[in-house]
Amino acid sequence: MKKTFEVSDRLFELYHRVHRLVNESMTEEGVSLARSKFLFFLSKLGPCRSTDIACALNFAPRTVTEAIDGLERDRLVMRKPDPEDRRAKIVSITETGRVVLEAAEHPRKQLLEEIFSALDDEELDALYDIVGKLVDRTDEIRKRKDEAEEAAAQVAVAR
Repeated sequence: MKKTFEVSDRLFELYHRVHRLVNESMTEEGVSLARSKFLFFLSKLGPCRSTDIACALNFAPRTVTEAIDGLERDRLVMRKPDPEDRRAKIVSITETGRVVLEAAEHPRKQLLEEIFSALDDEELDALYDIVGKLVDRTDEIRKRKDEAEEAAAQVAVAR
């Protein structure tokens, strides 16, 4: 029987290999995996401030600003003044950004189909269930940690 750390190491190895292959295939179509995250976010949720993007994607604000600068330079997104706050800008995906994102999705999906074709339907279903259990467990752990941090902050404020 495999040990926890051996399985964990294999999962990380798989993640990095898939990530690298997907990034390469998407980059060949004009947008890296990292850039596609921004475009996908904007295409699904619509125009928003860069601070909203940073919060949603868990990126540093400076990282988001730099990414948006590049996306804007390539005409994949555009910035407009925020009507509610003249210091802020609203970022939205352009039609060119939508076309590039859509073009990059096809090779990504093809590659993932090819990778997961190593599993039969039963194995794929089992993997889905197993990964789901691990996702649920990480959510439980995150919730406990957040609650502990919140309780510690309340104690510190009460002092």
